[in-house]
Amino acid sequence: MEDRLLLFLKIQQLKEKKFKVAQIAAELKISRPTVYKYLEMDFEEVREYISNPHRKAKKLDPYRDWIVAWLEEYPHLSAAQIQDRLLERYPDLSIGESTVRLYVSEIREIYQIEKKAVVRHYEAVPEQPMGKQLQVDWGETKQRTTAKKEVKLYFIAFVLAHSRYKYMEWQDRPFTTRDAIRCHENAFRFYGGRPEEIVYDQDHLLTVSENAGDLLLTAEFQAYVKERKFKIHLCRKADPESKGMIENVVKYIKGNFADSRVFSEIKDWNRRAWQWLERTGNKNVHHTTKKRPVAVFLVEKQHLQPVSPLLSNESTDAPSITRNVGKDNTIRYRSNRYTVPTGTYGSLPENRVMIEVKGKKPGTLLIRKPQGREIIAEHPISMEKGKLIRNRNHTRDRSKGIESAKKEVIYSFTDSESAAVYVDELCQRYPRYRRDQLAILQKAILEESEWVDEALRKCVAEQLYSANDFRDVVSHLKSMDAELDRPVHEHLTVQPARPDISVNIRPLDAYTRILEGHAI
Repeated sequence: MEDRLLLFLKIQQLKEKKFKVAQIAAELKISRPTVYKYLEMDFEEVREYISNPHRKAKKLDPYRDWIVAWLEEYPHLSAAQIQDRLLERYPDLSIGESTVRLYVSEIREIYQIEKKAVVRHYEAVPEQPMGKQLQVDWGETKQRTTAKKEVKLYFIAFVLAHSRYKYMEWQDRPFTTRDAIRCHENAFRFYGGRPEEIVYDQDHLLTVSENAGDLLLTAEFQAYVKERKFKIHLCRKADPESKGMIENVVKYIKGNFADSRVFSEIKDWNRRAWQWLERTGNKNVHHTTKKRPVAVFLVEKQHLQPVSPLLSNESTDAPSITRNVGKDNTIRYRSNRYTVPTGTYGSLPENRVMIEVKGKKPGTLLIRKPQGREIIAEHPISMEKGKLIRNRNHTRDRSKGIESAKKEVIYSFTDSESAAVYVDELCQRYPRYRRDQLAILQKAILEESEWVDEALRKCVAEQLYSANDFRDVVSHLKSMDAELDRPVHEHLTVQPARPDISVNIRPLDAYTRILEGHAI
């Protein structure tokens, strides 16, 4: 009510300054009929008009605060975007496009929220037969996060040329060849089949402006195309008749779904994106065909080629990410280096490994061989940058296992049962240094084998469970044995004969006189 009274007062003030109706409407960003309406009423009439309890309530009045808040924070939002946000928050709301458009227009006038002009470009695209063509392109956006930061997101978009039925998938990292293959499989599953040909933008195959488009030139993708048996059509540079349809879809996704939305995590973002497709992207009437894509797709779906559930050489349930192994036996992941076992570089095809993230953020990084699922390294993911995340075991020779070393040590003793108990206890006490402890035992056995059995009995009896103690006991036994082997004369000390010494002896009365205090 106060807002409308304020608007009335501003109109009156401008009228007193000799402003014309068109000038008042332009100055206050309202329509001329609104200016005429308020000029025909005085202050009391405006108050009565606004406060009239019999005034018909509008269907969107309960959501007025949300609409005002959205427009004030993002003045450029269209009525269609406002409608989508209402349906996202209130799925059961049934409202027409014209109702939302008129209500948003009224809100803009009352609160003087100017809409920024956005020029949309439309390309003339020839009509394609059903099931003939699918267009694909990549895009990226910058989104505000719940932590008030900014993150870059990447997406791939698909659109069937006849029905305009769309699909998209998002990632929080750039796309790789395997990501593209996985998304194609997900799109075929979403559509229930594949078309005869797929159109890609040749510009993106050669540049990295939107995404590393050269991924489509890799041998891996060519093998995928050969297995799925669809044709590829590459657009010529500046050929809007061939690629304009998917370009508009990319703009639509950026300008309607992604615009002003807050990002929390990628799974939630994809879920919201697919919900947007269901209620808006594929449901709203297309401006060119004047039909709803979801309705036309029901017919086009019957013309798509069937595909097998999964590829013969790959499951698409989870993303596969590959990384190069450097000469220093490390891989790079999110601005950090993670070690792999020494010798990995040079032992794998093309020096590439597969990585996978498990667990809640920050999670654990699993590094696997490219063929099979064997894990060769596992690291906690670091949230810092420029760090070397090292596993000290990766710097050791892992060709001989711990169990093999233990068996070699145990069978070097005469009493292998006691040796097994001793070695097991030693490994339990020093779990991180088992290999070092066994190496000390092996060296002692190799160099001083004569005394190791006796050393074992003494260490068990005295509970000296340390390889260093064992080595010291061996050294002590060796020295004691050397002492026993020496000749007897080496152990005895013979005093030399003393020379004759003459001593002066005083008489007894001399001591008596001293005790009595007399001088001698």
